[in-house]
Amino acid sequence: MDMMDIIRGRRSVRAFRPEPPSRAQLEQIIEAAGWAPSPHGRQPWRFVVITRAELKDRLAESMGAEWRAQLALDGQDDATIALRHRKSQERIAGAPAIIVPCLYLEDLDVYPDEGRQAAETTMAIQSLGCAIQNMLLAAYAQGLDTGWMCAPLFCPDAVRAALDLAPTMRPQALIPVGHAAKDPVRRPRRPLDALVVKWE
Repeated sequence: MDMMDIIRGRRSVRAFRPEPPSRAQLEQIIEAAGWAPSPHGRQPWRFVVITRAELKDRLAESMGAEWRAQLALDGQDDATIALRHRKSQERIAGAPAIIVPCLYLEDLDVYPDEGRQAAETTMAIQSLGCAIQNMLLAAYAQGLDTGWMCAPLFCPDAVRAALDLAPTMRPQALIPVGHAAKDPVRRPRRPLDALVVKWE
């Protein structure tokens, strides 16, 4: 498949068929992440791969409890909270496999000033985004579909507790992997002339 066809073809899927990806496919997705650019070549990311139903359920339950509280803080009514909570749990539990990208900052350069240290962390976050994009494209190239759920950013402690992760692991996303149960509705993309603000 042509690279631009892969980039244009990739889509964000919320519902999956039950058949799981193979271990070899999941390993290839993780390997693709490992080739992403990173600050000083340190690869400041680690990944958790979840295929066991009971662990997906535990993760969904742990995250869901905190999310319900956050929705209540936003002033949403009980019926809306219950519906959104149920759909979120179904999305996590119904995915054949889930990859949890975690930011890992222990190997980064250390600076004596706050500004450069913050820039170092930003570089690590940017590189994790590159690693995730590699994963999404590698999955699609293998005939698989994915999503990108950012919920762990809002409840990292709940994710760490559910997965028994060390404090050095900073969960950043959930990437469900499988075969789409239906074609998702795709949002339009901005044209090139709307993206480029200066070209000299």
